[in-house]
Amino acid sequence: MGNLMQDLRYGARMLAKSPGFTAVIVLALALGIGANTAIFSVVNAVLLRPLPFDQPEQLMMVWGASRNNGTTNIVLSVPDIQDLRQQSQTLEYIAPYNGSGTTLSNGEDSERVFGAIVPADIFPLLRTKPLMGRVFTREEDVPGGPSVVVISQSLWQRAFGSDPAIVGKQIKLGGRDTTVVGVMPESFRFPVQREQRTEYWEPISASPSYIAAKDKRDTRSLRVLARLKPGVTMAQANQELEAISRRLEEQYPDSNTGLSLSLTPLHEDLVGQVRPALLIILGAVGFVLLIACANVANLLLARAASRHKEIAIRTALGAGRWRIIRQLLTESLLLAVMGGGLGLLLATWGLDLLVAASPSDLPRVSEIALDARVLGFTIAVSVLTGLLFGLAPALQASKLDLNESLKEGSRGSTEGLRRNRVRGLLVIAEVALSLVLLIGAGLLIRSFVTLLNTSPGFDAQTILTVDVPLSRSRYPDAERQAAFVQQAIQRTSEVPGVASVAAVNLLPLSGDGRQSTFTVEGRPVPDGQEPDAEASTVTPDYFRTMGIPILRGRTFNEGDKRDTPWVVIISETLARKNFPNEDPIGKRLLIDDSRPPFEIVGIVGDVRHEKLETETYPEYYRSFYQSPERSVNLVVRAATPTDPASLQMGVRNAVKQVDKEQIVWEMKTMEQWRAESVARRRFNMMLLGLFASLALLLAAVGIYGLMSYTVTQRTHEIGIRIALGAQTRDVVKMVVGQGMTLALIGVGVGLLAAFAVTRVMASLLYGVTATDALTFGAVSLLLIMLALLACLIPARRATRVDPMTALRYE
Repeated sequence: MGNLMQDLRYGARMLAKSPGFTAVIVLALALGIGANTAIFSVVNAVLLRPLPFDQPEQLMMVWGASRNNGTTNIVLSVPDIQDLRQQSQTLEYIAPYNGSGTTLSNGEDSERVFGAIVPADIFPLLRTKPLMGRVFTREEDVPGGPSVVVISQSLWQRAFGSDPAIVGKQIKLGGRDTTVVGVMPESFRFPVQREQRTEYWEPISASPSYIAAKDKRDTRSLRVLARLKPGVTMAQANQELEAISRRLEEQYPDSNTGLSLSLTPLHEDLVGQVRPALLIILGAVGFVLLIACANVANLLLARAASRHKEIAIRTALGAGRWRIIRQLLTESLLLAVMGGGLGLLLATWGLDLLVAASPSDLPRVSEIALDARVLGFTIAVSVLTGLLFGLAPALQASKLDLNESLKEGSRGSTEGLRRNRVRGLLVIAEVALSLVLLIGAGLLIRSFVTLLNTSPGFDAQTILTVDVPLSRSRYPDAERQAAFVQQAIQRTSEVPGVASVAAVNLLPLSGDGRQSTFTVEGRPVPDGQEPDAEASTVTPDYFRTMGIPILRGRTFNEGDKRDTPWVVIISETLARKNFPNEDPIGKRLLIDDSRPPFEIVGIVGDVRHEKLETETYPEYYRSFYQSPERSVNLVVRAATPTDPASLQMGVRNAVKQVDKEQIVWEMKTMEQWRAESVARRRFNMMLLGLFASLALLLAAVGIYGLMSYTVTQRTHEIGIRIALGAQTRDVVKMVVGQGMTLALIGVGVGLLAAFAVTRVMASLLYGVTATDALTFGAVSLLLIMLALLACLIPARRATRVDPMTALRYE
């Protein structure tokens, strides 16, 4: 222990003697360690930390899949869920649920809140107790049951001021008087798409949508959460679900042919899509740390060369090789600990920026924080980093010829790179790692640009979208829904600056979709093999307002109402897949058994509904005035190319003129929807681009540092060359040639590594291959040019060496 304290004190004094040297190393390490800590915090919260429920490994999602066309993640119908509950022996609880949104009225103020409709079983399934009050019971979870709700702690605090008497009070939820029976703790994160915003839970059996679908086996709209019974494996449960699927196929061939059921662990269901990107980014910051370590090792090698006389004297006085290595490693660990401490501080600041910049659909984002595991990771990385960058300099410094070192005195080495092979290898490694990162970032940038240039199928500029959901109590029937929409469009069209207005139930690029099966009249298909398509309901002026081209036929008009022949407009993809080499106009689709056939009157261009990156899907449109919906989105095109958001106040007032109690929820431009649809890809690109840029800077600094040191060490030699007649270009060629040789070797190694590594990025790319030649070539050229610049600066300094001064250098 005494020797250790002595080493620490001596190391601290040595580092204090060179504050500039120490600061550069600590900063380089802090950037690498801080970046790794921040990204590991995200990976820890999203991928590694168990879900905040009791025995989360038993929690499963039940999904359907089609054996006919390979479609997965199919939601289930109410009758299928009821059969599953009756027949399953391996699942302890089976709980259907769905996301929900409504209006919370608190006096004169109203706000939009997100929640879920769930069965009473969901709470024992997740084994979570309320903070206050109770959860609703099975007796309350029945059609026509009492209007009760469980709210989140955040909603209780925000909307009700942490009222201790909230339990038993009635609140206005969706226009209904609803009794609060309980408050869930902040730790209760319900696993739906908007899990960080889920703030209330209502009984599912009382939901109108659940009641309407109770007897419709072909109406699939519910996600299903389940818990395995103790001792049951997922493989056993999947085997049982497959048997149940087969029985349902035999009993209900019209709706269940080809439908299989299987389990997915809840954690995997939540984070599976983001895992590849997060692991790639974690690997990228690991590369950055390795490059930083290589830089620091180069600096320590240079410093060790200047300390050879000190080390020789200590050896002559009896210090063994291990004693020298231990002393130098102690100094390295001191640097690493300081770098780790500063890195942890940088990570704390950077994590807030990272969370703020993260896409809204990043799961478990609210759980991202620095915790004990992250702190342990930072300590481990700091120690390993200190050993990694300190070992090579310590070994090299301790391996010396005592007699030669003492005779050399203060003479610098003139053997150039031959005595600095380790430093040269470190620079090659830096360049190679940097090239891999730069190529990865380049691929993501090219992919993102390609995605941005992809047409969504409509003109997104100057369009404002307005979410105006109609309450079931105020607009219970189709006539009132259609009348409101017609008046709202008329009033909005009178707002100054508005060019055209229309309505649609589901906005493009919003991620919302509603797929429905159909058949062509006169073309029977086997049960379970009916084609499906996105189903939208629009007003007559929708296509003109959105800039969706009419390819053939006509659009809807004001005469297409409920008492006229029912009509439908289909997309280009639907026409191509279902009417090859024939004219679809005039043919009829059977969409709903309870309605007459829909005659095809037009064909329009394809539109991307889920995200900009998803392929176009077959789609059909029905007239809003024939098939009204309570889900209403107004789309408003501005008359001039100004910011459509400037129309918000006028549009809000126009809606209020139709119904002063109607809530206007979300108002966003279509460009915002477009930006949100690519938010996750933008986030990945920005992070990898940032770390690649840092790696490029570190690599350039490494090359520059090596060449500067080489020039310093070879001052005597260079002076002799100049004295003997060497020209400026000869000196530049010598210095640049040495540096570029290392850079080109690094580029070659990096290209080979990139060809192998970038293949794991294939799932993150769009419209670009993982071995895109243009990206590989452009990035390699960029790195070579930067390396050339890093070599030219010390080369020019070498040309200014005074031969007389250099000859006196000895």
